[in-house]
Amino acid sequence: MGSPIIAPSILSADFGKLHEALVALEEAKADWIHVDVMDGHFVPNLTIGPPVVKALRPSTKLPFDVHLMIEKPELSLEQYAKAGADRISVHAEACPHLHRTLSQIRELGCKGGVALNPSTPASIVENILHLADTVVVMTVNPGFGGQAYISEMKDKIRIIRQRANDLGLTDLRIEVDGGISPTTVAEVAQAGADTFVAGSAIFKSDDFAATIADMKAKASA
Repeated sequence: MGSPIIAPSILSADFGKLHEALVALEEAKADWIHVDVMDGHFVPNLTIGPPVVKALRPSTKLPFDVHLMIEKPELSLEQYAKAGADRISVHAEACPHLHRTLSQIRELGCKGGVALNPSTPASIVENILHLADTVVVMTVNPGFGGQAYISEMKDKIRIIRQRANDLGLTDLRIEVDGGISPTTVAEVAQAGADTFVAGSAIFKSDDFAATIADMKAKASA
């Protein structure tokens, strides 16, 4: 496991003030910026695309962790890489050729990740873990911000971490996304997660820096 990474999700930010949000998050010592991309098909909502990612790229030096909750993500990988994504995660449920898609992400110069919905078993990534830099365990059903954390997902985290350890994949990051806050972060960290997406918990707080520091401390305990 790596040191804790906090990746605030700008899905919970004021979309009219995204530049200001990114500046504030960098000052608050966030580690990554999590960018939720939704197409209105794979998930109900529709969010941002490559032009917005490109427009936001000059606002911060923090890595962009782009989470593609879209159908046929392989058709959009190059656009997001060129727009400024540093990391791109795709959903296993949307990728019949997951091995190829993860290889494409790396060929584009980005770190690759695979995301799993709550109903998707850990076993689906067993044969491609060596191609992934990150496994994103969804701790809510994707598509909406502000949902309650699903505690049962900690068992999936444990299975993936154990499999990664068995394969000697010490650099594999397990990222959790959904309902993560100072209240829930310790539980998923103890299960084996080391990367934490937080939206509402940060953007509804009065002090970004204090919330991020609190989450890192609890994840490290």
